[in-house]
Amino acid sequence: MKVTKKTPISEILRKYPESNRILKSYGLGCFKCLGSNFEDLESIAKFNNFDLDVLLKEFNDLVNNN
Repeated sequence: MKVTKKTPISEILRKYPESNRILKSYGLGCFKCLGSNFEDLESIAKFNNFDLDVLLKEFNDLVNNN
């Protein structure tokens, strides 16, 4: 799986539960949030003023190392 800016957070968490640690490092509780079913990585980055490229790299590094 390649994580893109349009990948839903719920899909990332479902396939890679350990990705929750990345979200927690940014202060996000997406694992418990109902919004994770509707939000993608791009919307989370925009809403929280996070660098999307950094997030994409972190998630794809995790996926590639599994």
